[in-house]
Amino acid sequence: MTGVPGAAAPERRPEISVASVRHVHLVAVGGVGMGALAGMLKQRGFTVTGSDEQLYPPMSLTIERLGIPVHQGYRPENLDDHPDLVIIGNKVSRTNAEAAAVLARGIPYLSFPEALARLFIAGHRSLVVAGTHGKTTSTAMLAWVLERAGRDPSVMVGGESVDFGGNFKLGEGEFFVVEGDEYDSAFFDKGPKFLHYRPNAVLLTAVEFDHADIYRDLAAVKEAFRRLVGLLPKNEPLVVAADFPHAMDVAREARAQLSTFGLGSDAEWRADDAIDTGTATRFVVRHRGSAEGELSLPQPGLINVCNALGVYVLARQVGLRHDEIDPGLASFSGVRRRQELVGEFGGVVLVDDFAHHPTAVAGTMAALRQRYPRRRLWTLFEPRSNTSRRKVFQHEYVSAFAGADEVIIGAVFQKQTDAISAADVFSPEQLVDDLRASGVRARVGASADSVTAMVAESVRPGDLVVMMSNGDFGGLRERLVTALRQRFRD
Repeated sequence: MTGVPGAAAPERRPEISVASVRHVHLVAVGGVGMGALAGMLKQRGFTVTGSDEQLYPPMSLTIERLGIPVHQGYRPENLDDHPDLVIIGNKVSRTNAEAAAVLARGIPYLSFPEALARLFIAGHRSLVVAGTHGKTTSTAMLAWVLERAGRDPSVMVGGESVDFGGNFKLGEGEFFVVEGDEYDSAFFDKGPKFLHYRPNAVLLTAVEFDHADIYRDLAAVKEAFRRLVGLLPKNEPLVVAADFPHAMDVAREARAQLSTFGLGSDAEWRADDAIDTGTATRFVVRHRGSAEGELSLPQPGLINVCNALGVYVLARQVGLRHDEIDPGLASFSGVRRRQELVGEFGGVVLVDDFAHHPTAVAGTMAALRQRYPRRRLWTLFEPRSNTSRRKVFQHEYVSAFAGADEVIIGAVFQKQTDAISAADVFSPEQLVDDLRASGVRARVGASADSVTAMVAESVRPGDLVVMMSNGDFGGLRERLVTALRQRFRD
């Protein structure tokens, strides 16, 4: 599929009476969003079942803790309990045996974002956090700011919030904070998920090209975000990162009340005088040049200063004062796998991060340099996302990794679905050659075992090792922890 994901297919779907729904079944329940939705349904008192090919932590542990029965594999008989509603995840195709049975039996069905909107967001003031990167951290941060300010928000975020102990919360307050994903909704609805979320306010963190498997080019990505901000009613808040020109392009035609934030002089709201104390990042917020006050954030780097500034501005736009926002930012514990400190082993600091887009890679590395300025920086990268597995950013990664002392590029993650032609596959070998030519020490690691061996053999006390992947990198985290403990006998 190419271009901007469009409207739902014209096929007639069974009518759904939400009031009569008692039993909800989720096909592909193991995804981050689907697992959160399952938990929310369970908490609301629905009977919840699910199916998936294979469950992995952390969602497997969450679903087990919630006591949700899960069928292994997709089969028509998984529907024999006669659910009132089936929610179908976006990784499920029309030819999936269980999905085909849903259609054949006339069972009412929804996509994940449709269900979230109809069953949970409806009746709340919807605060949508969107962008090609930064949205997960910003969503969790905004929700925590509102929580600490006593607003008791509901939240659904695409990562595990440390503060909330998971990726969802159902509150009693007026706000529902939701991460707005630009990926498609389902096989029967190729539009972006965030178009379903009925925004009353939008925080737009960044717009760059990504998701090369469904968007043909940057123009298509921008059109998707343009449709999102076009949903905002007149005079409702639209908070946009001024440091990203394509985000500003998207926002210019919106009828909403625009506020801009960033580090550059053109932003209405600016972050100045950022310093890293070793345990926190402090900065001053200025509005049109006038100081609003100082803020403190536990997370390092300008990448997180920008996230916090966007959250601050949106929080101000929905009625919070500076002194109400400050406690939430100062106590924000972060999101798992976003610059997550795994531990220190024999003087070696190990960090796990989700970065895969070149901008996020460079921002994370700069943040870690600021927090750990005297450490030798190892960067281990897995080309795993649907964009990084392609040559789309082959050359951009050279500058993204330029700040590292040691770089190991893992093998390109292979998928049976979404096959990529040989000419379009990202080349770890080419990137390593280009990095070496620019003076960076770089190697290819053909497997998680080989990457682990390379690190364990050459790492020394005082080093900083960061893993970057939007997946589990072949279990690299656990392998490195074991290898470092053995090496330094912790």
